[in-house]
Amino acid sequence: MASFESKPYSKRLLQLVSWSHWFTFFNIIAAILLSSIYVFSESMPDTLLGKTYLVTTWLSHMAFLTFMSFVLILFPITILFPRTRFIRVTASIIFTVELLLLLLDAFIYTRLGYHLNISSSAPILELISNEIQQNSRVFWFISLVLTMVILSFELITSNYAWKHLKELQKTIFARFVVIPLVCFFFFSHIIHIWADANLEYDVLRQDTVLPLSYPSTAKTLLTKYGMFDEVDYIARRTSPLAFTDAVPQYPVYQGQCPNDTALKQSVFMVITDQTLQTQQLDKIKQRVKRGILSLDNHVDNALPKDAWFNLLYSLPSIYKKALIEQHAQPLIFQIIAQKNLAKSFTIVGEDNSEASVINSHGLLSLTNELFPTTTKLADISSLIFADKLNSYAPGLHIFYFKGDNSYQFELFLDALMSAQNKKQDDQQSNDILWISSIGNSTIETSLSTKPALLILPDSKSSAINKLTSHMDMQPTLIKNWLNCDIKAKSYSNGTDIKALNNDRIIANTMDNGIVVFNKDKSMFVDQNGNFQSYSIQLAAPITAKPDFPLMIDGVHFIKQFSKQAQNVQ
Repeated sequence: MASFESKPYSKRLLQLVSWSHWFTFFNIIAAILLSSIYVFSESMPDTLLGKTYLVTTWLSHMAFLTFMSFVLILFPITILFPRTRFIRVTASIIFTVELLLLLLDAFIYTRLGYHLNISSSAPILELISNEIQQNSRVFWFISLVLTMVILSFELITSNYAWKHLKELQKTIFARFVVIPLVCFFFFSHIIHIWADANLEYDVLRQDTVLPLSYPSTAKTLLTKYGMFDEVDYIARRTSPLAFTDAVPQYPVYQGQCPNDTALKQSVFMVITDQTLQTQQLDKIKQRVKRGILSLDNHVDNALPKDAWFNLLYSLPSIYKKALIEQHAQPLIFQIIAQKNLAKSFTIVGEDNSEASVINSHGLLSLTNELFPTTTKLADISSLIFADKLNSYAPGLHIFYFKGDNSYQFELFLDALMSAQNKKQDDQQSNDILWISSIGNSTIETSLSTKPALLILPDSKSSAINKLTSHMDMQPTLIKNWLNCDIKAKSYSNGTDIKALNNDRIIANTMDNGIVVFNKDKSMFVDQNGNFQSYSIQLAAPITAKPDFPLMIDGVHFIKQFSKQAQNVQ
């Protein structure tokens, strides 16, 4: 009997192609079963149409992707090298890799909300790295077991299909699977075209569930993640972002900080509404001997009326309305009150423009709840004495320079540095200083990073190249000034600046969209789905494709406090 390899090329090829069809068919079934992870990780659609679309698109889309693997990879190899063992082993390896990638993608989707992609390689690698670090043995054991199980399935299926090829060719059961899958494929596409034209959210929300599926829109994703109201999905075009779920209650201080020693240090925040220049901060650095933390990539991405909330509450602007209605005080102010520390708020200068008056009203409504009094000064003549500045009782003291006040701002910083040097000469503890600008007049300026300076006398001087933000100040001060070991995520979206060791996403909300930063670029997405990108390295706007994974990471950052608080409850 002639061996298979000695048969004519056409007969060998036909037999191998027939076998590969059946082998692909079994892998379609396997892919559909494994992809059920995507379906069960999402909430079920509300309407019958949404549920019908979910089932039909799930079955047909996964079948299509698996079949395309055969068409684009296995079939060309079969044409070029029609060798039995080679093709069977190669096919088993190809589909093993595909199913493993499917499982990896499903894992990433359930954790991050998006699929494997190059633009979000950093968060994906960080997720995998964290899994390995948390339990290396379990991770590698599960990975090895999955690989062996899937490879065994492929080899067994390959062998079965080859040995029973003639019997399989005579069966008709496959057509009762293939024909419905083809019908489902066309039906689901027709339904999606109709839903896209009629803004049927229950269908469109499923765009990102399956890998390599339809590209979604920013509005659909923001609705899916609870930042647009599903009921008003069509009509909601110009109204501001808001959570569709209730914001959790802000935490109350439970006495976690030590009370054995009295604090002798103060915190001086010197803030201007004019964008700081690097040269201004360099002058200050020259007069400080230690503890200089240069925040070279500092993020202040809010408009003036919300930037103070970001600073004092360490939360994105979307939480502002709810927390003010709760009459919640930032945790640092609760601790200050418990420790009987001082607090003061001083505004220097005037700006009578309409926008400034509106912003000032919003600022005062916020600070009046947190500070006993607000001092307004036309100039700093009463403050530029070292003894005056050193007479402030230990506590939190904020000095805000309004309008075109750069000369007085710099003069005050000179006086503050002289006061700190005098304290050092008198062998007293130097105070913690934070120098920064606040607020943005336009969306364009909110997309760029701005230099800031943090001086922690007991720390080593260093340049912080990681992204930092106003939301980091409260956790940093609670840890390094008040010496409290309280988990930052329980009350803020910020991080202790000294503990930063990984690149991260920072995001905030505006009335008409969200702003998202990563180490390379920033991005503004309005509620109509328009994207605007800005290169941090080039310090200029850039033209880029909509980066949905980055937007989803930004949404996760924004909702971080809400999820953490709900978990605690």
